[in-house]
Amino acid sequence: MPPPDENTWINIAEDNFPNCLGALGGKHIRVTMSFKNGSKYFNYKKYFSVVLLATVDANYCFTIIDVGSYGSTGDASAFRNSAMGCRLSEGALRLPLPKPLPGTAAPSMPYVFVGDDVFGLAENIMRPYPGSQRAIEKRVFNYRLSRARRMVECTFGILSNKCCVFHTSIQLEPDFVDIIIKACCVLHNFVRLRDRYNYQDTLTDDIPDIDWATVRGPTGGMRVRDQFANYFMSPDGVIPWQLN
Repeated sequence: MPPPDENTWINIAEDNFPNCLGALGGKHIRVTMSFKNGSKYFNYKKYFSVVLLATVDANYCFTIIDVGSYGSTGDASAFRNSAMGCRLSEGALRLPLPKPLPGTAAPSMPYVFVGDDVFGLAENIMRPYPGSQRAIEKRVFNYRLSRARRMVECTFGILSNKCCVFHTSIQLEPDFVDIIIKACCVLHNFVRLRDRYNYQDTLTDDIPDIDWATVRGPTGGMRVRDQFANYFMSPDGVIPWQLN
């Protein structure tokens, strides 16, 4: 699938989490192989797998995929060492230039991907505040991020339900497995765009207390996250359901 250009990224950015380019996540795809030859594919869930890393948009379509990391590699390491992660860290993804959030004149805020606590906090990657937060602005941020991030989990679920090959362990050589996964992702996008299926948003619960793992992120990412959190509590950034 072609890499998005700057205009494509701008069109992807959604209002519920402004300047958001999509949700970032990883999925283990089951494969069958002997432990002797495939120990590097044996993951922490006690089965053999390869890792599918992906970013998805608000329409449940894949925008970037990276396939083939060993199952024994954690999501964070797989992302950091992937072509996707390297290109992001090198500034090679052709992301739009920072711009002020809607309704504001300053500061200019970077475009970001949203992920869970597995992924490192950075200026272009937002993850939740750690721990059970008491500060309302941090709880609101975590809630709005979780809503935006669930797009990737829903997309993986739709992919698995539509492609029967993911219902069981794939019994092929790893290179062929990678090709199958990529083909399924492309087919998934084709069907989504053809059918224009509207996946109803039903997550309207109260702001949750989520027990996120405590891992500190870089200063730049922490500053950007705090600015988003403050914006979400401002008249320009608040949305009605965030305080239900």
